[in-house]
Amino acid sequence: MALFSLLIAIMVERLKLLPANWQFDSMLAKYQQLFWKDKKLDSAIAVSAVVLIPAIIVFLILFLIDGVFYDLITLLFWVAISILCLSHQSLRACFKKYMLAACRGDVQACYHYAENLDCTECLDAIDEKDLGRQIGKTVAWVNYRYYGAVALFLICFGPVGAVLYCSVRFYEQYNQQNKLEMPFIGQLLFLLDWLPSRVFSFGFVLSGHFASGISEWRKQVFNAKNSAKNIVSYTALAAETFPESTSAPVCVQPTLALLALSKRNFILLLTVLSVLTIFGLVS
Repeated sequence: MALFSLLIAIMVERLKLLPANWQFDSMLAKYQQLFWKDKKLDSAIAVSAVVLIPAIIVFLILFLIDGVFYDLITLLFWVAISILCLSHQSLRACFKKYMLAACRGDVQACYHYAENLDCTECLDAIDEKDLGRQIGKTVAWVNYRYYGAVALFLICFGPVGAVLYCSVRFYEQYNQQNKLEMPFIGQLLFLLDWLPSRVFSFGFVLSGHFASGISEWRKQVFNAKNSAKNIVSYTALAAETFPESTSAPVCVQPTLALLALSKRNFILLLTVLSVLTIFGLVS
């Protein structure tokens, strides 16, 4: 189910078939607005409830439809959850606008769209000549955070795991953007990212320049307190070779190189999943 669901979800995401209002982050924003808007999320019980309820609902639905029509309904539910969790048209649109701005030499617009790609990254101190490489790192990180990690949780824990990860990710961003003090949400996301970030970043090593990539990967992963963002972005940066910089105000070659590396890494993930499915190790 995992392989079929991922393939369908990727096709739907590439073709932009799912409306923005039906994508997971949009639906979770409505969930927050309807049920938790006026409630303070400053206690461990409230935070636990707000992130667990979507996953519990998915678990109950899977329990109720188990075995119905020879598990055909279960398969369709897997596909639906995969599509919801892997569709992020706003990120794709933002990246496209960044590339268009870079191609026409609009440096200020590049910084604006770059900050929208990753709100946690401060780009004010980044020179415009280095912006392309910095955005390449961001692309690798976004590819993990919104696609790779979700796919790994879907493969290992099914729709419940994917929804739980997406819920924690949403509320960690919600906590930062609104400057709240939600207890343990950052630590929970750190724990959820701890192993997947190390596994996914090793894919960069296999998909790119192995010698330099494995050296950086070992340096990053053996620091148990290292953040998932550092592991993914720095390993991707080390695993790719970059062409010479152009004379353009914002060079897009490093960005495109790391984007290609991220695509190869995701293809590698699907290939490994295919092999595991063939041998019956993954359902």
